Amino acid sequence: MSLVNTEVLPFTATAFHNGEFIDVSEADFKGKWSVVFFYPADFTFVCPTELGDMADNYEAFQSLGVEVYGVSTDTHFTHKAWHDTSDTIGKIQYPLIGDPTWQLSENFQVLRPGQGLADRGTFLVDPDGVIQFTEVTAEGIGRNAAELLRKVRAAQYVAAHPGEVCPAKWEEGEETLAPSLDLVGKI
Repeated sequence: MSLVNTEVLPFTATAFHNGEFIDVSEADFKGKWSVVFFYPADFTFVCPTELGDMADNYEAFQSLGVEVYGVSTDTHFTHKAWHDTSDTIGKIQYPLIGDPTWQLSENFQVLRPGQGLADRGTFLVDPDGVIQFTEVTAEGIGRNAAELLRKVRAAQYVAAHPGEVCPAKWEEGEETLAPSLDLVGKI
């Protein structure tokens, strides 16, 4: 079952953020756009490349009013240790949520049965706490923050312009479509 157009379920967790441990819940997703991206584990191979890519693009997400949350089933203590020992992870400024109880991974339906690890899941949550986008990939397939930024811009455009939609490969400033009977069979 797809989570698109469903509200984020209640949760409580602890994150490592800017040198501190902070509490995070579904309430933190309200009132702004949020990207929640799950990855299998700290101290691995593809994961640090993705987290580093998100860190390199964090300012662009922030300029769009988007908070980014990285999540794995590791603890917040493990996130701190990784942050303190890796140059790539050390540049991260967004919260890294620990999910050792699997509550978030189960809520977002990315927990791998029998493994205690999360799949690579990416979720865009709107300011009402409703999931607008979801993508889950196999472990060996890394994600691209630039492509995610494009999708965030499209989702924000559609939310701000009811009656318009963004076609494939749409980039900010390009033409959109206004679905109507007149367009049927003409695209």
